[in-house]
Amino acid sequence: MEYKSLVFFIIVLTFCSFGIPVFSQEAEDANMPVTLEDYLRIAALQNAGLESAFEQWKAALEQIPQAKTLPDPKFTYGYFIREIETRTGPQKQRFSITQTFPWFGTIESKTDIASTKAKVAYQNYEAKKLELFYNVKNSFYEYVYLGKAIDIARQNVELLKYLEEVARTRYATSTGGHPDIIRAQIELAILEDKLKSLEKLQEPIVAGLNSILNRKSDLPLNWPVLENTEPVTLEKEKLIDIMISNNPKLIAQDFDIASAKAGIELAKKKFYPDISLGLDWIQTDNAINPGVKDSGQDPIIAMLTVNLPIWTESYKAAEIQARTQARILSAHKQQSINDLVTQFEKSFYEFEDSARKISLYEDTLIPRAQEMLEASETSYKAGNLDFLNLIDAQRTLLEFKLSFEREFTKNMQNKAALEMLTGQNL
Repeated sequence: MEYKSLVFFIIVLTFCSFGIPVFSQEAEDANMPVTLEDYLRIAALQNAGLESAFEQWKAALEQIPQAKTLPDPKFTYGYFIREIETRTGPQKQRFSITQTFPWFGTIESKTDIASTKAKVAYQNYEAKKLELFYNVKNSFYEYVYLGKAIDIARQNVELLKYLEEVARTRYATSTGGHPDIIRAQIELAILEDKLKSLEKLQEPIVAGLNSILNRKSDLPLNWPVLENTEPVTLEKEKLIDIMISNNPKLIAQDFDIASAKAGIELAKKKFYPDISLGLDWIQTDNAINPGVKDSGQDPIIAMLTVNLPIWTESYKAAEIQARTQARILSAHKQQSINDLVTQFEKSFYEFEDSARKISLYEDTLIPRAQEMLEASETSYKAGNLDFLNLIDAQRTLLEFKLSFEREFTKNMQNKAALEMLTGQNL
């Protein structure tokens, strides 16, 4: 399979495994992502870090045929500076070829190590892909939040301008005081400054997204479109089991342990000799004396060479080292499981906590704050409420709306973190 075809095949598997269409219909311009699927597609195709991990896997695959190969045969040439006169004639030059055969099972152990190393590299690629997708989702949802926060702030600027006009009207009719106009202007100036800060925040967020997509940092990005935001219910224990089974970092550590065990078998082979077989051919000229039997015939010698593995203390040390490495990797995997479970528990708590707050803001606080603002405006127009209370009602509604959007963003970001940990599209 050619390299480009292999890349395309891996990317198709990537998107199929996460339920993501390979080609987005929402964004006509492939270089201008809009939906989350667009961002994920472009990141999978263009992210430099993911490409590096893919190339590392590709390089690791090339180690397998190298491990299967016998050592290079050795060719030896010798020229007799002083010819050796034999009965059948003088010997002129000598040619030898030798092939070494490692002890039985040595090549298989080396191949197992190379194969498991390639599997480790692939799982590292999978882990890098999940981490990349999490970073894309995290930044994407932050960009969505910024757009909504700016929109809410703009709406509140218009509301404050309206309330300022109400205050001016009451002041003109002598039913309100001039301080009400000042308070409205102060609150408006504060909110306009906050709006400017939010608008300026677009530049670093866009630069971060462009970096993930391997684009120039100053290239513009349209405001994102959020799709598929239906709430989900997750079973914690089930997801933990899935994480332990599917997390590519843990799978990679399993292959590391398998590689270490193959290393133990390879270390054992050092106690046995390697065998070399060869042929030796000596060029011989005709004998000086005529009539000599076998005159000028070249001798051919079959050779057998065996190295002597006598340094047993060194071989024992290598085996002990290999066994120790296997135990180290096993302990490291257990610690990784513990760390991942801790990370999962934190993300799961924040996911459920934000979901609860979303319901609180959406079903209770925002409707009540909206109702309070409307009632406060009516009371103020009727002269039954202080303007400060009206501004406070407006500020409370603004804070609740922004808090709702922040909790919604946190919920989606923690869901993305759980997807990265479990390797599942939730």
